[in-house]
Amino acid sequence: MSDYKIIWTKIDEAPALASYSLLPIVKAFTKETGVEIETRDISLAGRIIANFPERLKKDQKIQDHLTQLGELAKTPDANIIKLPNISASIPQLQAAIKELQQKGYDIPDYPEEPKTDDEKALQKRFSKVLGSAVNPVLREGNSDRRAAASVKRFAKKYPHKMMKPWPESGSKARVAHMNEKDFYGSEKSRTMDSAANVRIEYVDNKGGLNILKEKLALLEGEVIDASVMNIKALRKFYAEQIDEAKKDGVLLSLHLKATMMKVSDPIMFGHAVSVYFQEALDKHADTLKEIGANVNNGLMDVIEKLNRLPADKKAEIENDINKVYETQPQLAMVDSRTGKTNLHVPNDVIIDASMPNVVRDGGKMWNRNDELQDCLAMIPDRCYATIYKEIIEDAKTKGQFDPATMGAVSNVGLMAQKAEEYGSHDKTFQAEGEGIIRVVDETGNVLLEQPVETGDIFRMCQTKDAAIKDWVGLAVRRAKASGLPAVFWLDENRGHDAEIIKKVKQYLPDYNTSGLDIKILKPVDAMKFTLGRTRKGLDTISVTGNVLRDYLTDLFPILELGTSARMLSIVPLLNGGGLFETGAGGSAPKHVQQLLKEGHLRWDSLGEYCALVPSLELAAEKAGNEKVRILAEALDEAVGSYLENTKTPSRKVNEIDNRGSSFYLAMYWAEALAKQDKDNEMKARFGEVAKQLKENEEIINDELLAVQGNPVDLGGYFLPDDKLTEKVMRPSPTLNAIIDSM
Repeated sequence: MSDYKIIWTKIDEAPALASYSLLPIVKAFTKETGVEIETRDISLAGRIIANFPERLKKDQKIQDHLTQLGELAKTPDANIIKLPNISASIPQLQAAIKELQQKGYDIPDYPEEPKTDDEKALQKRFSKVLGSAVNPVLREGNSDRRAAASVKRFAKKYPHKMMKPWPESGSKARVAHMNEKDFYGSEKSRTMDSAANVRIEYVDNKGGLNILKEKLALLEGEVIDASVMNIKALRKFYAEQIDEAKKDGVLLSLHLKATMMKVSDPIMFGHAVSVYFQEALDKHADTLKEIGANVNNGLMDVIEKLNRLPADKKAEIENDINKVYETQPQLAMVDSRTGKTNLHVPNDVIIDASMPNVVRDGGKMWNRNDELQDCLAMIPDRCYATIYKEIIEDAKTKGQFDPATMGAVSNVGLMAQKAEEYGSHDKTFQAEGEGIIRVVDETGNVLLEQPVETGDIFRMCQTKDAAIKDWVGLAVRRAKASGLPAVFWLDENRGHDAEIIKKVKQYLPDYNTSGLDIKILKPVDAMKFTLGRTRKGLDTISVTGNVLRDYLTDLFPILELGTSARMLSIVPLLNGGGLFETGAGGSAPKHVQQLLKEGHLRWDSLGEYCALVPSLELAAEKAGNEKVRILAEALDEAVGSYLENTKTPSRKVNEIDNRGSSFYLAMYWAEALAKQDKDNEMKARFGEVAKQLKENEEIINDELLAVQGNPVDLGGYFLPDDKLTEKVMRPSPTLNAIIDSM
């Protein structure tokens, strides 16, 4: 029997806490099968700690697990279960640093406005931790995201109750986007004829030169693009929408992705804050500059920095900020109880999680009175705003979607080898003045250039040829396996997409597409086509780039299943291994808050359960291990029983939560293994386990419910204490004894 390793990632927030319950069960069930489950820490705290080994004590250090996993992902032996991690914004980074410092870790403060070379170097060092730091490293393959058949069947049989009707009298809800001078309108793209090293440079109007990026290696066939968001036009857009929202009497909201797009979107967020609160911020501009208030980190950063001022000055500025609300349109609320608006913190309202909720809630968001109200959703850039505009208009005309009848929308996503990592990395810059930013090769040949004005956001992007070819092949395989139409969401009028369309047409003939329905439609038309099928109960495969992959695999699952955490996400790695992602973690912070307050964790680990099935299947295939194949088959059956018997976590305290769900998964898994006849040794072993779990079901449930209803102490948010957290997440002595004895 071959030894084989599955890597389970240690991450953050609710899914990390759930692992304290689930992992002991998984390790117990895989014991003596030749499969070993190991953990690697890629949490935000873990990434910070690994980044500063020279400052830490021996017992505080951890290895750079992210880099290690990045190397593993390039090998045929890779089998990684990747749970949702924090894609950190600057406020989250600062909060994590503060917690680590309080725990005795000598981590330096993050320099928001670096002045010295040392501070600039430190900021660059921290950039490895920010935003989508994890995903590009691990995603050495393209994405196959879909609901498992058992999950979709369950969703139709027991549709979630969160959908709210669209008003028959009409809705004022709408999506607003720019019509010129955004990334979409300015984008230029080209495919490399040959490999080259290039640099990115800024040239001012007087010919002065500043190298922004020294050396970037490009491959033959690689698609590169460059685009600019004009800040004057962006601010004008915000001002116009503020006026429109006030005139229509609707809530104003902003929908960006300041986590994944860690350079561009915080800047765009900051401009929305400064335009909305302009009167107060301009009045106190000098004072706010002195205390280091940064609108890119949201209004909350401004308010918190006011603590550096004398009490009377702080009160004066707070009063002026509060006066703004009297003359401006109401803002959508993140938490009306605490007065937290849509503009308080950039990572609180992430577009891929927030816009599905607008659709689900009938075009509404929460107002300051904790009531739902029509909203005007600002999505400045046209690259993808149009898809949300289309689904909002569709719902206004045809009414709410029905989870009991709607078709499924799966996704094949282009993301291998850091494809389309927009606005989140070292190729995104803010223009220091008027001039041009250009991409130049070593011979001085200008490949791409963009005119810029002061403060404009320039972003360059790469997409490798091998990744595109693999993506096209994956789309064909999924279309063939499912018999469904596959739609490439690509816009011939957009620079980047035009280049990708050429490659799709080049590579499709390499695969057998006979009898398949494969289309290329611009995103707004692809949305129309997909919604038409969805309303008829028909399934469709969306084939998209990296950002739309992120957006659509939240949008449709939230409507269909109630959550995107229930999606099966398989990444067949380019070199033969597998990465199995377990859904989205957008709601994870709220789940942790409820656990801390009420001792109830409503996180549903169904994504982890589903991901473990193909992970075990890959292990069985690679190692030629029949026991592991039986484990996988039994787990798949257990997931069906888990859903059929509705053992998913309740949202309410003193009812079943994540810990109870994982207990039932273990019981159903053991029962399925006890029923099978392919391996008598496993049948006997798990027959005894199933018997013990079933006989003690009532006792275990009582023990799990007895600990709910009171606040809990985890010893930390970003770096919880292992002993305290294990005590909270494994509170049933009876269950623990059965699992640990295995």
